[in-house]
Amino acid sequence: MEISAIVKNTGSEHLVAVRTGNDERPLSIPAKHAGQGSGVNGGEFLMLALATCYCNDLYREAARHGITLDAVEVEATAHFPGVGLAASDIRYRARVASPADPATIAALLQHTDAVAEVHNTVRSGQPVVLVTGSPIEP
Repeated sequence: MEISAIVKNTGSEHLVAVRTGNDERPLSIPAKHAGQGSGVNGGEFLMLALATCYCNDLYREAARHGITLDAVEVEATAHFPGVGLAASDIRYRARVASPADPATIAALLQHTDAVAEVHNTVRSGQPVVLVTGSPIEP
């Protein structure tokens, strides 16, 4: 399954959309106040990707294992030391509300960490390749 995201920005317009397979959805992301670029930076989106992936995967894995979750909260953090430098100290924490016993929840948290796709992608150090294209038509 292919997953993609697109950002289209001009001085007067900022459009963002995501797509999984054939299912495309627009996202409401503001432009920077100056108008050039997104009002949400890539580091914030990376942390959101980690938090969203783990949240969704917790619900998926809980359902697969017959565990009820009433609520999930995930926070992801990282330090970005400067322009052009990779993030360091990437961490996340999750809290859940569930009638399941604490040992079951602890096992679910560990299992979900092992199968979270975005986490495993970041951990694997996959290459990111720039593919150049044609100029935007005016």
